Amino acid sequence: MKENIGMAFQGIWSHKLRSFLTMLGIIIGIASIITIISTIKGTNEKIKENLIGRGNNVVTVQLYQDDSVYDLSWNALPAGVSPISEEMRDVLTQLGGVQEASLYLTRSYTDGVYYQNTAFNGMLNGIDDHYFSVYGYQIAYGRGFSAEEYTGGKKVVILDTDAASSLFSGESPLGKTVEIQGKPFVVIGVVSSTSSYQPEINNLAEYYTYYSSTGGKMFVPSAIWPEIYQYDEPQSVAIKAADTDQITAAGKNVADFLTANQIADPDTSNFSYQSENLVEQAQKLQQLSTSTNSQLIWIAGISLLVGGIGVMNIMLVSVTERTQEIGLKKAIGARKKRIMWQFLTEAAVLTFLGGILGVAGGIVMAKLISSIIGTPTAISIPAIAISVVFSIAIGLVFGSLPAAKAANLKPIDALRRE
Repeated sequence: MKENIGMAFQGIWSHKLRSFLTMLGIIIGIASIITIISTIKGTNEKIKENLIGRGNNVVTVQLYQDDSVYDLSWNALPAGVSPISEEMRDVLTQLGGVQEASLYLTRSYTDGVYYQNTAFNGMLNGIDDHYFSVYGYQIAYGRGFSAEEYTGGKKVVILDTDAASSLFSGESPLGKTVEIQGKPFVVIGVVSSTSSYQPEINNLAEYYTYYSSTGGKMFVPSAIWPEIYQYDEPQSVAIKAADTDQITAAGKNVADFLTANQIADPDTSNFSYQSENLVEQAQKLQQLSTSTNSQLIWIAGISLLVGGIGVMNIMLVSVTERTQEIGLKKAIGARKKRIMWQFLTEAAVLTFLGGILGVAGGIVMAKLISSIIGTPTAISIPAIAISVVFSIAIGLVFGSLPAAKAANLKPIDALRRE
């Protein structure tokens, strides 16, 4: 085998231009496939990061009626569904995959929230003392809620940086009064996320995919919530999973537990708790991206077919050129198998080199495309390995006919041919 490989390299080097032109189809095909796969992988990773975030690992569990979130902005209190107690929240933290849990109440439609004559168009949440920790918020300026404010009835509010910017236009909101359902709330602090990561938004559709609110968020202690809305509202739960891979399991464990324990008759009720499956959303978007680009892979595969035909053609030419050499080898005792492996090895080495050059070209093309048009790319090591192996397989498949032709030459006929 070592001798065959050495002879193959010698033959390729002695016909450098012809060998390069023969490999060109393989190079273009492999380079195209590596570029496409790198783009698919990079896009899929970006989708996952955009939806889940970098190191956030938070999933929400909400009350559903049939297949829709039960929005208390419009609906009455759901019959047979009880609020979640602090003791129950502690139990949730013991479920599989759950690192921390927070109970919160929310209004996504905030009619009746104003600062002077400016209406607030973001989200209002009534939170417990675990919420900021679960979501990774920290105090930007001002202060957070005290223990007494979390459990008492003091009318104080905290804004995130988006809400502060949209309502106060660069002024400090601290000490100012915000009206919520006709009641005055004093702003005591502004929070920001500890993670600097933001989704990469390229178009309007992606904006609405990754963002649900444009006006920011306001936070009041959950203890004050009944004074502005109603008593005994069932809360949603924010779950911080131990890691990204456990988000789906943690959300499902909590949803199933709450359905079984907080709904009076879950077998006949049309209410249930369900988790926001960010991983599933990411997978659906990834599948759309992959299915779109997989068609391009098939088109690129045509180049490999053309390259394989080129290899077969040049190997047939090589057999014709070396007919007397083949005849001499067979005359001194070389067997068919040895002759056949000599030409198969040469074809495999030829396509192997084409595969290596194609991989290098694909990586360069992927980086170039990423730098020019901003498409995210990620190099796939398995794809590189498979591409090189596949290129060798092309050489073996398309080189088998010329190799068989060489092996079946009769020595006397081969020696007579000029």
